Amino acid sequence: MLAPVIAGVDGSTESLAAAEWAAREAVRRDRPLRLVHAWNWHPRQQDGEIATAAQRHLARRALRQAEDRIRRSCPDTRIEDEQVEGPATAALLKASEQADLLVLGSRGLSGLSGFTGFLVGSVALGVVARAPRPVVLVRAGEEAADEHLPDGHGNASIRTGYRDVVLGIDLADPCDEVIRFAFEEARLRGARLKAVHAWQQPSLIGLGPGDLGLVSGPERAEEWFGFLSAVLQVWRDKYPGVEVAETVTEGRPQSVLVRAASGASLLVVGRRTTDRPAGPRTGPVAHAAIHHVGCPVAVVPHD
Repeated sequence: MLAPVIAGVDGSTESLAAAEWAAREAVRRDRPLRLVHAWNWHPRQQDGEIATAAQRHLARRALRQAEDRIRRSCPDTRIEDEQVEGPATAALLKASEQADLLVLGSRGLSGLSGFTGFLVGSVALGVVARAPRPVVLVRAGEEAADEHLPDGHGNASIRTGYRDVVLGIDLADPCDEVIRFAFEEARLRGARLKAVHAWQQPSLIGLGPGDLGLVSGPERAEEWFGFLSAVLQVWRDKYPGVEVAETVTEGRPQSVLVRAASGASLLVVGRRTTDRPAGPRTGPVAHAAIHHVGCPVAVVPHD
């Protein structure tokens, strides 16, 4: 049986947008969609049986709301649902082990004050930092037309081609898992893949006695561009139908990627899974993308 695309839902605006995006992605991948609602019983709140019944009722309502919305917008989706008990982060991480892809709602840093949905803040970040499978974060208000280019009159449309899939690539450590994911997403959409690498001039402290001034900015950019083209050539051969645009830009990777993702249908970044003394982390580039990029962001784990 094919692993499903899984979406976490709780009835919030973000989770409904994530469920709809996940439904479209499941159709693109020809996989079933599984909606998962996690609830956690706190024994001090009220009688155990009453609490359980209330939680199950709320879970059923949230799942039904997501299913009804998907049936209207994406009727070809094969939907199943599941209620799981436990802390949201742990429950979603366990669900992700069975997933082809996990999709969650997110608001990033803005708009969190007073918001009670669990698929924001620490839960979403905790899942992204530890999930064994790729995780896509989708913002509230994301609609099908947002993935597509505007029509000839500048209006939103779902009948036009897809916007670019943007890949943030670190040429110091190019990772096959991340590149493969981005190429596949572009292929599924028939979209152009825009591969972006950000580079910075070396610090004067790190230069040797004879290094200063040997390589100018334009020359260094040309070297990076040649390296990027070489890294991607094998993937161009594997995905001959995917149009690729390569970009190297001087600047901080976080800032470069946020700008590059403006107007994209999807941004793809990597997350190293190697254990660190401080525990699992998303890394500065993925963290910036999650909080500041407007389009859906796919975070792909890699060794």
